[in-house]
Amino acid sequence: MTEPKRYLVTAALPYANGPVHIGHLAGCYLPADIYVRYLKAQGKEVIFICGSDEHGVPITIKAKKEGITPQQVVDKYDGIMKNAFKDFGIDFSFYGRTSSKTHHDTAQEFFRNLYDKGIFKEEITNQYYDVEANQFLADRYITGTCPRCGNNNAYGDQCEKCGTTLSPTDLINPKSALSGATPVLKETKNWFLPMDTIQQSAQFQEYIKRFDAWKSNIKGQCSSWLTEGLQPRAMTRDLDWGVPVPVEGADGKVLYVWFDAPIGYISATKEFLLTSHSALRTSHFEDWWQNEDTALIHFIGKDNIVFHAIIFPMMLMTHGKYILPTNVPANEFLNLEGDKISTSRNWAVWLHEYLIDFPNRQDELRYVLTSIAPETKDSEFTWKDYQTRINSELVSIFGNFINRVLVLSDKFYEGKIPVINTPLTDEKLLTCRQVCFDGVAQSLHAMREDLDAVKLRDAQAEFINIARAGNKYLADTEPWKLIKSDAESVKQIMFDALQICAKLAIAATPFLPHTANKLKAMLGDENMNWNDLFNEIILLENHQLGKHEILYKQVEDEEIQKQLNRLEEIKKAIEEQPLKTHNLAELKPDINYEDFEKLDLRVGKVLEAEKVPKADKLLKLTVDLGFEKRTILSGIAEYYKPEELVGKLVTVVANLAPRKIRGIESQGMLLMAGNDFGKLYNVSTEKDIELGSVVK
Repeated sequence: MTEPKRYLVTAALPYANGPVHIGHLAGCYLPADIYVRYLKAQGKEVIFICGSDEHGVPITIKAKKEGITPQQVVDKYDGIMKNAFKDFGIDFSFYGRTSSKTHHDTAQEFFRNLYDKGIFKEEITNQYYDVEANQFLADRYITGTCPRCGNNNAYGDQCEKCGTTLSPTDLINPKSALSGATPVLKETKNWFLPMDTIQQSAQFQEYIKRFDAWKSNIKGQCSSWLTEGLQPRAMTRDLDWGVPVPVEGADGKVLYVWFDAPIGYISATKEFLLTSHSALRTSHFEDWWQNEDTALIHFIGKDNIVFHAIIFPMMLMTHGKYILPTNVPANEFLNLEGDKISTSRNWAVWLHEYLIDFPNRQDELRYVLTSIAPETKDSEFTWKDYQTRINSELVSIFGNFINRVLVLSDKFYEGKIPVINTPLTDEKLLTCRQVCFDGVAQSLHAMREDLDAVKLRDAQAEFINIARAGNKYLADTEPWKLIKSDAESVKQIMFDALQICAKLAIAATPFLPHTANKLKAMLGDENMNWNDLFNEIILLENHQLGKHEILYKQVEDEEIQKQLNRLEEIKKAIEEQPLKTHNLAELKPDINYEDFEKLDLRVGKVLEAEKVPKADKLLKLTVDLGFEKRTILSGIAEYYKPEELVGKLVTVVANLAPRKIRGIESQGMLLMAGNDFGKLYNVSTEKDIELGSVVK
């Protein structure tokens, strides 16, 4: 593949309805920042784009909850998020807003382009309408019971319990999230992107060949969608907050937020090129978005994969002038202390709070989040692990090596790079030196390869391995002892160690930018750069070092306990909340006995259980019903491990019509019990009950 002339890197636009937490950072913003810093360190031409996503249902829900206007909501949180990113060191070239005039104009022009080409399908469909609120309801404004798992709080587009993708009309007992009233179906007109037709096009088929070179989680999720077959999706909504649809007969309609938001990357690039005082100001917009010499790279979380890898590319290719994504590095989710991060429950580590409790310690959090980055599967942040990684790696390995070298340099050579008069001749010392430099070179090459492949966790591990090699060199040669008997050899050892310090200062640039700048100053050369990294000598003899200081300090038990106490208070509040507000599910309308008789409930036994790839909540079960074995998919992965289910008796709705989920045909449904539907319904404690027995 030809090396791109320029890189346009984007990070998912966060909803402007709340502050930033560590899950956001680990998902896409920190990985994107590390990659961009790496590109810039090499002298690549890069634009790094992000901004606040200020439309969509989450904004209006927040506004109604706080009793303010949507504009007031986005104005408030845009500032909070922008400042948090800046304080943490996320170095965006430009951070835009989708409420800006430039964005509205760009999004409307984009829609109009597709409309004038006849790309959209204009359809009149039945959509839920809230008579009391006097408005149509977007998918997230509708809640009800999931037809698959019975979750009473499923949304109109997805059940977050079992992961099933839904349509509002799939919900049982739907209710409006605005008024609580039962919505009615009412005809409305919208414009649909014919994704089914585009999927079959030669251009799209050629484009998806790129998936083979992308991360497995991207390829897996997209392949699942494509195998099931894409369906037309409405690109407009009946709402009063958003970008107005720019065609006749579209009064009261706005662009679908997932049509509007990714165009925010385009509009933010326009604004940056208009306002930038850098050399990039003279760049043509077309070079960045319409030139195949540009690499377009989207950093996102896994919940945004389909939109960035399928839907937005479809929009770009039907427009006709834009380049398509070169890569879409997506991370999985980060959990917190054994539970999923939840903004609604306040179960999170908020960035602005972290910076209050740990001022000027951004790099420590950057290091830990990169070490546990959920690159291929969900990972977990714990405060104890945070403490261990900083104390045992940043302090004891990296920081300790730098401190020992600079302290000895001050002591032996008054803070100057020693002048070597006699080369090493001792075989043991020569072997130690060779082993050290072989290890450093190997780690540097591996780090560079990992950065190119966006394997940032592995790349950072190789960075620490450089410091490990330096520490081993000092431990094996013991210059503090050798100085008494062989001062000339110590000069070579210390000269080598100082070159490793310089390599670490440069290599730290993408991962630990604040540390990198501090260390360069301590070494007395703030101009050393990435091109120097593979040079054998970076700091010359007699070079004057700067004033050194401790890079990192130990994280004390008291600091960690404070954070754990805070989370414990949040957990108590979460546990107490249901006692105050929880109500049992409403009794459903009466049915006739004949209705109940239609259900065929049977006793089954789980023979096999496994997770469904790329579906966190689904388990694939093989269930023996006595008269036959069936495959049943159930959204219970968050309650049961596969091995816990093997051998269990379960109750199965045996005459439920088969349904394909994630490309797998599910031939029944398990009964669940409890107000959160988190427990299997146990038909009997009898171990010898006959499989296939009817449950009445």
